[in-house]
Formats: sequence, C-alpha cells, structure tokens
Amino acid sequence: MRLYPTGPAGTRAAALAAAVLLFAGAGPAAADDGRPDRDFTIEDPRITESSGLAASRAHPGVYWTHNDSDDGPYVFAVDSRTGKTLATITMRGVGEPRDVEGISVGPDGDLYVGDIGDNLDGTWSHVWIYRFPEPKQLRDATVDAVQYDVKYADGARNAEALMVHPKTGRVYIASKNEDGGGLYEGPAKLTAGSVNTFRRVGEVPWVTDGAFSPDGKRLVLRSYFSARAYAFENGRLGEDRSVAAPFQRQAESVTYTADGSALMFGSEGAQSDVVRGEVEGGGSGSGQEQGKPSGSAGGEAGDQGGGEEGDGKGGAGLGAAIVVGVGVLWFALRRKRGQGEG
Repeated sequence: MRLYPTGPAGTRAAALAAAVLLFAGAGPAAADDGRPDRDFTIEDPRITESSGLAASRAHPGVYWTHNDSDDGPYVFAVDSRTGKTLATITMRGVGEPRDVEGISVGPDGDLYVGDIGDNLDGTWSHVWIYRFPEPKQLRDATVDAVQYDVKYADGARNAEALMVHPKTGRVYIASKNEDGGGLYEGPAKLTAGSVNTFRRVGEVPWVTDGAFSPDGKRLVLRSYFSARAYAFENGRLGEDRSVAAPFQRQAESVTYTADGSALMFGSEGAQSDVVRGEVEGGGSGSGQEQGKPSGSAGGEAGDQGGGEEGDGKGGAGLGAAIVVGVGVLWFALRRKRGQGEG
C-alpha cells in the first residue's frame, strides 16, 4: 500500500512528511520491563510492511501481523515483550494473496485475514478473506485456511480495514477513499464456494485500519493522521469522538489489547514501532479511548478537542508543524489525484 502519490507531487509530499517527523521526534524503543502489551518494535527483518495488527486471544501479549502485498500467505506472531517473532504461519489452500491489509480475531477463536486492498480503486471484481483457527501452540506451521470470495453491493473499491465483531462474529470492512469511505457489513455467516456480498451500512473517513473493543460496543477507526472511536450497536455506527493516536511515519494498524485496557497503534517499515495508548476506564473495553499514547514522543495527530488534555510534552510548535505538514500533504494528494498518475 502506498501512502504518497508518485512523481514530483509524491517527492514533495514525502519530503514534507519527513520534515514533520523531525519535529515529532523518534519512535519508542522496545519495552525492556518484561511486561506484555507495552510499546515495542517489530524486530523481524522479514516484516517490513506490517499492515494489520490483532491481539491474540490464546496467547497473552502476542500480536498477529502480516506484510502488505507481494509477500505470500504468511502471518506472524510477535511477542510484545521482546518484539521478536514467535511463530510464522503459512496459509495453505488460499491461492496467491494480492494485497493483504487487515487481520482480526473472531469470537470463535479463528484468525480472519483480509486480502482486501485495491490500490487502483476498483479494478478487481472481488477480494478475499482467509480464515483459520488461532494455533494453540506458537511455532512455525502450515495450516489449512478457508478462502471466502467477497464483493461489494455497490461496486469494487479499495479497503484496508477488516474487523470481526467479538460477539456476533460478523465481518465488517471499511473502505478507503480520500473523500470518505464506507463501512460494509458482511452476511451473518460467511460461505465458502459462493460470493459473499458486503453492503454499505455507514459512512467513515479515510481509514487504514480498525478494531472493535472486546465487548463489541465501540469501533475504533484510524487514518494516517488521526483516529476516531464510534459507539456501535445493532450493527450500526453511533456517536463518535476523536482518539489520541501517535504520529507515525506510515500509520497503518490498530487493535485493542485483549483485555480492552489500551489500543495498540502500528506502522509500516523495517523495525516498525507499535505504540500503546491507554483507554480510560481500564479493561472494560468500552471506556473512552482518550488516553495519551504511553511512548509516543510525538504526541497525538488529529486529536484536537477529542482526547484528554496534554501533559505539556510536544508543545504548540509540534502541533503547528503537524498541522502545516498534514495540510500541505493533503493538498499534494488532491492535486495529484486531479492530474492523474504521471
């Protein structure tokens, strides 16, 4: 998945983002206190495009992730205590993945992997979801996975966020578009061997990943520069509020910790950082997602008036730099869209 447009506009946009990151400071170091679910750095040199993140239900402190496109049918279990990979799972029986963008754990204990990316915004007539039981033991293994064909009722589109509701087991996908995407609801039960049609049930902003709280009452959606938490009831979005999220080089993924006490924010790149953001109210899974990221030197992006007041770190200069950088980057993206790919 590409963050910036190509050509001169892409060069300018990338340079601007890099300048903003100089103000934002370095990312967090790997946790060294031996506790799980803390800030950590993914150490595996094979994981260079971590595009989705899901907290294990069977193995406390372990997070499932995968690369973006052109990597093969692989899923990795990463230990948040050390940042090291504990298991590499190879999915068998799913063909050749094209653009894997999301991962989620269902109430049945299965892992759902979303091969749902479409960088050309609607060139593929269908996308895929892969499913297999979360391994009881963490070791390298090849597993048989079920493959589901997916189409959208209103036509093909690009998407990066796949979420399985932790109570109903229903699968949701959030599409990605600079002018705003949609939340799509799958059938009550996915069926192999036939088309599973997803229908639009809500409007969402630009989304790179999403996650349900463990109790299923809230849905957090993140983008490159911000995140929002929505009340979720009877399969529909409710009131929303801004969520404190770290500023990362390529903000890609988000998941709740298994106990719902925090959100974990991930990014792409070699040795990418995963940053913990506290959830107000502790482990209920339905508290207000407004805590400050625990290890983010750069503070929040896109959290004006939504999260808790800052503690003095970062300051007005950082906020101004981020706002200016984001604004100019957005202009470059829209300008490139108007010109077409060069």
